[in-house]
Amino acid sequence: MFAGLAFINPVKRWVNYSDKKGNSEIKVVSFNTRGGGNKDIGPYLRTQNADVLLLQEDSGRKYQFEGYQKTTPGKGLMLLTKHKIIKQQIIDPQDDNVRVPGLQVDIEIHGRIYRFIDVYLHPFRFEKDMVKLNTNTDTNEKKIKDVVKRLIPTFKKHQEQVDLIREVIKNSPYPVILAGDFNSVPNSYEYYHLSEGLEDAFLTAGRGSATSFHDYKFPIRIDYVFSSKSLKAISYQVDRSVSISDHYPVTVKFSTEDK
Repeated sequence: MFAGLAFINPVKRWVNYSDKKGNSEIKVVSFNTRGGGNKDIGPYLRTQNADVLLLQEDSGRKYQFEGYQKTTPGKGLMLLTKHKIIKQQIIDPQDDNVRVPGLQVDIEIHGRIYRFIDVYLHPFRFEKDMVKLNTNTDTNEKKIKDVVKRLIPTFKKHQEQVDLIREVIKNSPYPVILAGDFNSVPNSYEYYHLSEGLEDAFLTAGRGSATSFHDYKFPIRIDYVFSSKSLKAISYQVDRSVSISDHYPVTVKFSTEDK
């Protein structure tokens, strides 16, 4: 029983059954499109009728949606919104060895300003064959060593990126919505530090599984939407009907009513 209690919160970050009700005021879609490959993802994005679209691994140069503003393309991060953009800024690491981890955009929605942070942490760049073990012990040992060689420098970069994003959250004068591809699972350093002081929309409003990355044999959760506590998530959906990318899009609806 005690072991079950100890693991209940980590498990809920993967699978949850909540029952939240309310009137949605802000619809947010976060999607690592991987550039869409050779597929046109514009029609899908338009049909979502979202207040804010946060894209990763996508320059967004080709998207021209009537009624939407978009941020300046670049660095693989793009945000589109129906509402007024007050300010936009790349979260710049000032280090050529560390990729840009995020895009900060302050948006006015229904008379209030919110800070949206679109996140893409450095990828581990594992090939499927690298994480697939076989009957040859020597081959497996080499694979494990190769994986460790990638893990350590990437974790170091993640730590630097997380520190930069935390600073943007800490200094925000507005409620924050943080979303994107963290390239990290729910029990990770990245999850704990980036979610500090924020609410995981899946824990609040999710139902079923939150797994979103499906390129491996077993799907995992590395895409997230967090928010300030003044915002209440009332629905959370991973759209598994969309096979445009190796990620599924994540859609969250928020109510700004007091809890």
